[in-house]
Amino acid sequence: MGLKTATKVDTNRVELEVEVDAEAFNAAVNKAYKKNISKLNVPGFRKGKAPRQLVEKIYGSDVFYDDAINDLYPTALSEAIDQSEYEYVDDKVDFDIVSVGEQGLVFKAVITVKPEVEVGKYKGLKAKKKVEAVTEDDIDAEISKLRQRNARLVDVEDRPAQNGDMVTFDFEGFVDGVAFDGGKAENYNLKLGSNQFIPGFEDQIVGKSKEEEFDVNVTFPEDYHTQELAGKPAVFKCKLHEIKTEELPELNDEFAKDVSEFDTLDELKANMKSKLEHEREHAAENAFESELMDQIVGGLKAEIPNAMFENQIDDSVRQFEQRLSMQGLNIDTYLQYTGKEMDELRDSFRESAEKNVKIRLALEKIAQTENITPTDEEIEEEYNKLAEQYKIDVEKIKSFILKADLSKDLSVSKALQYIKDNAVIEK
Repeated sequence: MGLKTATKVDTNRVELEVEVDAEAFNAAVNKAYKKNISKLNVPGFRKGKAPRQLVEKIYGSDVFYDDAINDLYPTALSEAIDQSEYEYVDDKVDFDIVSVGEQGLVFKAVITVKPEVEVGKYKGLKAKKKVEAVTEDDIDAEISKLRQRNARLVDVEDRPAQNGDMVTFDFEGFVDGVAFDGGKAENYNLKLGSNQFIPGFEDQIVGKSKEEEFDVNVTFPEDYHTQELAGKPAVFKCKLHEIKTEELPELNDEFAKDVSEFDTLDELKANMKSKLEHEREHAAENAFESELMDQIVGGLKAEIPNAMFENQIDDSVRQFEQRLSMQGLNIDTYLQYTGKEMDELRDSFRESAEKNVKIRLALEKIAQTENITPTDEEIEEEYNKLAEQYKIDVEKIKSFILKADLSKDLSVSKALQYIKDNAVIEK
């Protein structure tokens, strides 16, 4: 089996003429004969016992050709693509048989391939990279969040409820003096000021004391999700049972020991400063890289087949499905909850998918132009990183990530670094 010719017939379309020799084709026909003989009736023979030559004489010499071709085609086409200089990007193939018989099989397949690419300037690009300094106020804000997460609720006995308190109360709602479905609860917990209830509700709990009974008068919004209540005035009969407030832990070395692996508050703050500096350096690097890639994409010239964009969207949807599964959801449930169609979801990924395809094509071209390739040591190091990341044996990683594919990914990453190393950082 092998490639005879590869001819460009249109933009991003290449016709491959593929040959399967007589020996390989005959072996496939014989395999098809063994697979199907038990289904054929041949006078004078029990099913499955008639010789191939007799079956072909009765049913025609090409009786097993379709099965043989279907068996040979995927491997023959794949090998022909590998032997060509092209990389196909769409599984939809136009197929046509040129000749078939005892002499073998010749077929033509028109495939969609990656486009020819031209890149503009990629050396000496200018982009900003500003790392925001970490201030004492930034560290104090992080400490404040940590205190909030470790606050404890304590009962309030000596004052009425106020914003920020956690209250426990009963309520029942009435419209025109009639109780409505879903408007009643007992021992309901609510943080005042969280805006969990409709506008005006929580404000009327502020100032009330424990065991006090009172009415809350509100009007449902015009766009309220329950149409029967939308825009209507309502009265909620309420009774307040508990008022609790957050008590923040004292800020000292004991606090640092309780909430972290550090022994002192100063050590905790130093660690927070280091983390914030790292995060801001990372954010600045991402912004710098994004600005460079926008310029690279702006200078790209290529007639990109739509199949490449659709393939990238497929990947984005699969990744989204994986994230949903980690939350115990599936794509059908998500679409039902959001009221979206699959086409709408796919369209939401389209802009980023098109940009990612363009970036990848540009970086591949730059890697090719600059002869940027990873060393065997870099490839092995990447395999080990992946094995560690996914907690899988490195040999298993190698079994489903081909070296050629990993090498191409690393070439793209190195091309990106090449662009950044040769860029001018603007202040």
